[in-house]
Amino acid sequence: MGRHSRKGAEAIRPDAAAADPAGRPDVPRPSGGRRRRQGPVPPADGYTPFQDAPQVRGGHPEQREPGGGWGTGPQPRHETTGGQQRSYAYGSAPGAPDQDAAREQAVARQVSAQQAAQHAADGRTARQPAADPGAMPGPRREFVDAFDADPPTPVGTPEARSGAGAAGPPVEPEEAPDGEPAERREAKGGKGRTFTGIAAAAVTTVLAVVVAGQVAEDSAGRGAVARAAGVDRDGSEGASRSDARPTPEHAVTRAPEVKPLSYGEKMAQPYPIAADLKATGKFEAVPGLAKAPGKGQKYRYRIDVEKGLSLDAGLFAEAVQKTLNDDRSWAHNGAMTFERISSGSPDFVITLASPGTTGEWCAKSGLDTTIDNVSCDSAATDRVMINAYRWAQGSATFGPKLLLPYRQMLINHEVGHRLGYNHVSCRTPGALAPVMQQQTKSLDIDGIKCKPNPWVHPGS
Repeated sequence: MGRHSRKGAEAIRPDAAAADPAGRPDVPRPSGGRRRRQGPVPPADGYTPFQDAPQVRGGHPEQREPGGGWGTGPQPRHETTGGQQRSYAYGSAPGAPDQDAAREQAVARQVSAQQAAQHAADGRTARQPAADPGAMPGPRREFVDAFDADPPTPVGTPEARSGAGAAGPPVEPEEAPDGEPAERREAKGGKGRTFTGIAAAAVTTVLAVVVAGQVAEDSAGRGAVARAAGVDRDGSEGASRSDARPTPEHAVTRAPEVKPLSYGEKMAQPYPIAADLKATGKFEAVPGLAKAPGKGQKYRYRIDVEKGLSLDAGLFAEAVQKTLNDDRSWAHNGAMTFERISSGSPDFVITLASPGTTGEWCAKSGLDTTIDNVSCDSAATDRVMINAYRWAQGSATFGPKLLLPYRQMLINHEVGHRLGYNHVSCRTPGALAPVMQQQTKSLDIDGIKCKPNPWVHPGS
């Protein structure tokens, strides 16, 4: 218990003979209380060391102040008597009575106080109601027990060096430096630590409840914001607040209106088609009726378009009707008038066909149109064949900028053959070529070069 064992002859007190006439050493006997005070025993060699300086390494006294950290209670004093070192606590003088019994009683009271405090804490814990499964969990038991555990002995104290802290409870005097009994101070310290643990657990529970309330309030706030924005929990979006508001006029982005092309613009555009195309060979009449506008000799015709062509059949039908009834055409001065029908018996059939099909129908009348990929009037049949390649692409003699005049010339030239007119060549250099000249092939015949011309009566 912090005191060195005294064995051997030198451990016998000097007054042993007076205590026992037989000369036997003083044998410890059972005692019901404290031992009698003994007077100070002078050292055998007459040397008196510093009585208040503990023995430490380096030979310097170690100073400690009362009221320090855990385990820094009253420190023992040391003295050397007869070559042996004896220890006693601060506040006692050399030669004080043996305090083994006092220490044992103090330790017993300390243990009893700690056990009472622990039983009180266990009783309060047992009286607590069972935890609600839905309630917020409190602090774990080991966290509360940590406040009740005895503090460790600080490193470097006399108790730690002497091993008293590991062997048993620390040696403390009967009275604390401040005059308060040790057992009362220990009991109060144990209860304080218990109350501190309970208070810490209560604070932790309150903090957990507050945090849970803030999380719930934050979640409710986000849900309210989402509902106000029109977004449901399933991710579906409600009607926008701006749906019912009128959009400012300057903010309206309108797509530019696509103006339909006029007849002249459509007739001036080329259309893609292969020069060696051979379509289905089957024809389909363009529906509808276009009455003859004049009072001259009436010719009734039908328009057939070969199936499989990617050309505008309605545009072709409109071009034929306008071109034939133009005053610069065969209807000049009301001599003739042309009417388009889609059923009945026509005078002839103007047919728009692929180059391959055109060649087959022209060959029925002994004409070869495959050399220059041209059109023809198949006189042996009722069809006036218009080569779809020439209709879509034009010719080099007119060029890409004169597609409209070239298409008018193509209609007037082939229908002229059906009306009984043959080919005619240009006779005046630089003049307009006759409409019945083969202008698709050349504008220079016998060294006489003429200008392209689509009309029968161009000066009208």
